[in-house]
Amino acid sequence: MNFVNDYPLILASGSPRRQQLLRDGGYEFEVVEPRYEEPELPSGSVLPTAWAEALAYYKARGVAYDRSEAVVIGADTIVVNGGQIIGKPRDEEHAREILTNQFVGRNEVITGLAVILPGQRGRIITHVQTVLMMRAMTGQELGDYLAAGTWQGKAGAYAYQEGGDNFVESIEGSESNVVGLPMEKLGEIFGLISKWHDQK
Repeated sequence: MNFVNDYPLILASGSPRRQQLLRDGGYEFEVVEPRYEEPELPSGSVLPTAWAEALAYYKARGVAYDRSEAVVIGADTIVVNGGQIIGKPRDEEHAREILTNQFVGRNEVITGLAVILPGQRGRIITHVQTVLMMRAMTGQELGDYLAAGTWQGKAGAYAYQEGGDNFVESIEGSESNVVGLPMEKLGEIFGLISKWHDQK
C-alpha cells in the first residue's frame, strides 16, 4: 500500500519549479502557500543545513496546522559559498554583487525538506546537498542575466532552470535539488512512510 496515495498531498510552496518537479514525478497534490514572512538570516553562526531544515519545517508546520488531514511537504533551498549562507538579493545591485563576488567556483546548494504526516502524527526533516562548480560570467552575460530578472527571489541570485545552468562547469549530486526539490530523497521518504504504515 502506498500510504501517501491514501491522503491529500499538499506542497507548502508557491514555487512553480517545485510544483513542476512534483507533477513530473507523477504526484497529485494541492498547493497551499505558508502564511509567514521568511525570517532574516541570523546574525550569529548557524549551520547551513540546520537553517535550511528549520525553514522547511516552518513552512510545512504552518500549513499542517490548518490541514491536519493531509501529508504536507515543506522545502527551502539555500546557497552556501565559502561556508557562508548567501541569501536572496535585495535588489539588482545586490544580485550583481553576489554573482560577481560569490558565484564563481564551488557553491553548495542545500535544500531542507520536511514531510509532516496527517494529524501531525509524525514528521521527517532532512536535507540534501549538491555541489556546483561555476564559471565566471562575462560582462555581457551578467548584464543579460540581470536584465532577465530571474535572479529575483532566488537564493544566491541563482536560477538553475532559467539560464543559470549555462554557467555550471560540473554538478555533484541531485539536479532536482538545485531546482528546489530533491525528488530522489522525497521518494525515499514516501517509501519509508508507507513501509512504516504497513507494519503498524
